[in-house]
This record gives sequence, structure tokens and C-alpha cells, in this order.
Amino acid sequence: MMEFIPVSPIQPLIETTPAQSGQSARNAGASLFQTVFQSAIDNVRETNAKQVDLEYKLATGQLDNPADLTLATANASNSALLLMTLRDRAMDVYNELMRISL
Repeated sequence: MMEFIPVSPIQPLIETTPAQSGQSARNAGASLFQTVFQSAIDNVRETNAKQVDLEYKLATGQLDNPADLTLATANASNSALLLMTLRDRAMDVYNELMRISL
């Protein structure tokens, strides 16, 4: 005989209570967006700093494996591309929301 395990309900990303106003829920959503966007910006800064460090080491002869620089360059490029894609999508969503007439 098979035992059925109930599925737990989907939990919201942002915890809200009925006592919270719409403004505080909006601020929580903005905070989540800000956190994601800030994380992408920090990732670009970190990968770019690593790339610059490895370029310096290559130029001064301290880098043993030049493939590390190639990987760091690709990572920096991909993280910048991801940030630009996030920005473009956010602008698309904003423009779409601005077109909605109530």
C-alpha cells in the first residue's frame, strides 16, 4: 500500500501579515529587487577585480597558469552581460507597467 505525503503550500517570497499596509509590502518587494540587483553589481565588481589582478600578475610574470586569466575574463564578461540583461528586463517591465491604464 502506498503512503501519500501531503504537499506543503507554496510559501511567499515576502512575508506579509494582514496588519501590514500596502506601502510596507511594496517596500519589501523593492527591497527584494534591490537585493538581487545589488548582488549582480557586486558580482561584476568582484569578477572584474579578479580579472585585473590576474592581468597584473600575467604582466609581471607572477601568473603560473594563463588559463586562469582566460577563465576570469570570461567570468567577468558573463557577469557584466547578466547585469545588463537584468537592467534591460527591469526597464522592459517598468515600461510595460507604465503603459497600463487604470
